[in-house]
Amino acid sequence: MYDKTIGTKQKALRINLDRRIYGSFAEIGAGQETAAMFFKAGGASGTIAKTMSAYDMTFSDAIYGPEESGRYVVESRLIKMLNKEYSLMEKRLAEQRGETTTFFAFANTVVALNYQKTNEAHGWIGLRFQLEPKAPYNDVIIHVRMRDNENVLQQQALGIIGVNLIYGCYYYYKSPETLLLSLMDDLSPERIEIDMIRFDGPDFTNVDNRLMSLYLVRNGFTNAALFGPDGKVLQPSEALYKRHILLLRGRLRPVTNVHMDILSNGYKQFLEEPDIDPTRVVTIAELTLHNLAANVDHGIDEKDFLDRVDILCSLGQTVMISSFLEYYRLVAYLSRLTRLKIGLILGIPNLEYIFEEQHYKNLPGGILESFATLFSRKVKLFVYPTLMSDGIIYKCQDFQLAPNLQPLYQYLIANDKIDDITDYNEENLHISTDRVLQMVKAGEDGWEAMVPEGVAKIIKDNCLFGYPCEVIYPPVPQPLQTAAGSPSP
Repeated sequence: MYDKTIGTKQKALRINLDRRIYGSFAEIGAGQETAAMFFKAGGASGTIAKTMSAYDMTFSDAIYGPEESGRYVVESRLIKMLNKEYSLMEKRLAEQRGETTTFFAFANTVVALNYQKTNEAHGWIGLRFQLEPKAPYNDVIIHVRMRDNENVLQQQALGIIGVNLIYGCYYYYKSPETLLLSLMDDLSPERIEIDMIRFDGPDFTNVDNRLMSLYLVRNGFTNAALFGPDGKVLQPSEALYKRHILLLRGRLRPVTNVHMDILSNGYKQFLEEPDIDPTRVVTIAELTLHNLAANVDHGIDEKDFLDRVDILCSLGQTVMISSFLEYYRLVAYLSRLTRLKIGLILGIPNLEYIFEEQHYKNLPGGILESFATLFSRKVKLFVYPTLMSDGIIYKCQDFQLAPNLQPLYQYLIANDKIDDITDYNEENLHISTDRVLQMVKAGEDGWEAMVPEGVAKIIKDNCLFGYPCEVIYPPVPQPLQTAAGSPSP
């Protein structure tokens, strides 16, 4: 049972008093805050086999080996720490305690706020643990960003979330969503952000890490989560480090030929920009919580979310799920992850949305304040032509604005902040995502030609988006009849 009222000290004490649980702590970069929580709770000798912290890089490399990237606050360093510490536990204590003990290795590698308060405070935290003696191990790994403005408060938050992780893994493992929610006990998103979580191991074979990432965004633990073309969860700041980002936002339910044309031609035009390194470009298809909930009466349809991600990944796309409704907030987030150029691909309706002043009433500076972020030095909008209801193809020069906004728009055009996508397939402009979806649900013919090759088969084979599949069940074997007409034994 999930009890949110259990305090951090009570959690640590319960673990200390559980004689099955025994392990080691290796914490780098912000003090041994998690281990300290267990020492302060009392009875720590029943839980802690060893604590250590290798602050000096030379010592750290001697213990865990060097990192190819030269960076120490990375997932690969955390994995090396877990491998080393867990293997030592088994090697040294399996014979003595293995029959009755579930071993664990807790590790983190963190950079906290420096004295000048000029750095990005973040870290990797992980637990490798058994649920039964001699059983295979599981891993739960998270990436966090610390938001407190004082170093000592960040250290305190790290200790709390470390205790929450260990407690959740041992007492909430049957409900991974509960485990995830419990990570924020005695904390808040204003203090710490969890922007990635991954479950691995035999006791989590039924856990879909993409859903866990969705829960992070839905519960406000982070603003965005990222998946690679292979469907695996990515940590945004590592995946987008020193990358040019080209992003398309949409419902993508389903992906159509016009979406692929937008991405393909937007990508080609993005590469033509003078400050683009083609080897560093990543394209992203973004789904927002608003779009995911648009067709659902209550909350988010998790299966529908996974269906969209599966199709996008099958097309080789990197996928983002975010809580950003406004484009300027999206750009502010992406600009934190990379200093290289960002391109946003959108149609005329989205451009109209961006220029609606009502969306910025909550900002003291109104639309100008939002545009200062949205159209920062290394951001550009690429506008795909739109076939309007009047049958006319609208481009940037056809965009209509209120007189007070027209000079602002012309300024952005003149300074190369907004540009038409000039190469496009006019035959695709008539494709409407809403119409394709209607045809799919009705089982009409013809929609198959409006989606990328292979997508129609995925939709039909898996009965996605309301496609009326005919499920054929195998015949039920009938009992043999005897001569008297009664079933045979």
